[in-house]
Amino acid sequence: MLIIILMLFIGMGILIGILSGFFGVGGGFILTPILLLMNYDPIFAITISLMYTIGTSLSGVLAHTKMKNVIWKDALIIATSGVIATQVAYPFVLFLQKIGYDQFVIPLLFIVLLAYFAINMLKGQRPPSMEKLTSNKTVVNKNLILILTGFAGGFLSTTLGVGGGFIIVPLLISYTNYPSRQAVGTSLMSVLFIVFVGFITYMIKSPIDLTLGGILIVGGLLGAQIGAYLINSYEHHEVKIMLGLLFVVTFISMCLKLFHFDQTGLAIIAIFLFVLYFYMIRKFIHTKREKSELS
Repeated sequence: MLIIILMLFIGMGILIGILSGFFGVGGGFILTPILLLMNYDPIFAITISLMYTIGTSLSGVLAHTKMKNVIWKDALIIATSGVIATQVAYPFVLFLQKIGYDQFVIPLLFIVLLAYFAINMLKGQRPPSMEKLTSNKTVVNKNLILILTGFAGGFLSTTLGVGGGFIIVPLLISYTNYPSRQAVGTSLMSVLFIVFVGFITYMIKSPIDLTLGGILIVGGLLGAQIGAYLINSYEHHEVKIMLGLLFVVTFISMCLKLFHFDQTGLAIIAIFLFVLYFYMIRKFIHTKREKSELS
């Protein structure tokens, strides 16, 4: 029985790790909802998710650095702002737990954010003109957007146990005209710093057993490498659509959580992920075959 549970969580780590490396979302964005749907305590779920995200982010960063997908200056701005925000978010989570609203407010925050970013990813936006991108005003605005993006990512990372890429990647794609690959790489680099500080903060003030997190990381390290490799087979608009659909499905599952249909929510996520992985692998094989025929 113990071996079955071990293999189950290692497999979960691999599957979530693939999403981390592919979308640059750190992994916590999908792991926290799954743990909440499995009726784990919110602070436990958040801490384990942050721990897991450290591992997947590190693995993803190594892969994306080799592919030169990291814009270092922007990553530093985002990370600095995000680290500051983690120290604001932790007291907020403790307050929610103290008054007994953590089981309701944290899933509700997920629902609001998932709805916003699902719409943002799926509706499509016209990219700004080159003149607008190169103006001095735009440079100032871009730095402000990076700071606000980092703060939002850091606050929500520590509040929800997500890596912050859940917020950072969509904002970089939508408001700074980042290509999807650079958005993913830059996000993962900044997320690594944010989740490390958030995790340390929780462990110092609310220590827990980290066995589950360690098991998940074993699988996540492998999965993140696979995901980072798979993204090279996809166009920018395809990544946006797939991420948007993932937001929609997780949104539906968290809505079901609020109405105590936890098992139904888990089933919906599991079915969608099966379809998503099947499509990703099929497209990857097809792309490789096309390149082989051209060469």
